[in-house]
Amino acid sequence: MEIKIDPETNTLIREGIENIINPFDSYAIEEAVRTKERLTNEEVEVIALTMGPPQSAEILKEAISVGADSATLLSDRAFAGADTWATSTILAKAINKLEDCRLIILGKQTVDGDTGQVGPELAQRLNIPFIGYVSSILEINRSKMKVKRLMEDRYETFEINLPVAISVVKDINIPRVPSLRGKMKAKTIEIPVWDAKKLEADENEVGLAGSYTQVVKIFTPQIKHDTRMLEGTAEEQVEELHKILKELNLV
Repeated sequence: MEIKIDPETNTLIREGIENIINPFDSYAIEEAVRTKERLTNEEVEVIALTMGPPQSAEILKEAISVGADSATLLSDRAFAGADTWATSTILAKAINKLEDCRLIILGKQTVDGDTGQVGPELAQRLNIPFIGYVSSILEINRSKMKVKRLMEDRYETFEINLPVAISVVKDINIPRVPSLRGKMKAKTIEIPVWDAKKLEADENEVGLAGSYTQVVKIFTPQIKHDTRMLEGTAEEQVEELHKILKELNLV
């Protein structure tokens, strides 16, 4: 897939690009459905949210087909060009409109921006705790949960009161394929769209206007290789290597 950038705004050109669920979010959706299946004695509803252009409604139908109960699309031309902070602003406003939202599950990052910032920024907006890189939900009930988090060289276990936001890694589960019943439900469901007016969002807080960061320039870095063969004895080669590294300000 070729990614094109608008030279005027330095934002992604999304027209003509096939919409798919962000791969990491597939694990988040699956874990939300599994959590509902675990809490059989509780009233649990899985709601899928995404911010994007109108065609993103088809993505939300995929979430319905694998077990989400309902979905809402956050879409408005005013949202275009949003950075992670402006995106979290809109998501937070939408979540605040939902009743008694106890657990927010996100994928660890997107495959376009690759920053992993929306999760913690959203939690900050909602004034709730955040735990990233969750690889397993060990225990959960309506008031608290225990999770295992994947780190570079170890696992960490946390017990935390709800509400909470978490981001999950792919180790947490294997996403299911849509059932026939799920496909039929997704085919007929209407996805509501919430715009800036519905969310009571100030247009100066969203989109490019509400973004603290902007892409100034995008380019493909040039990869240069400089190969040198050193000759002489081992001592002479070491001395020559040290001289080269010193010239490059590497020592």
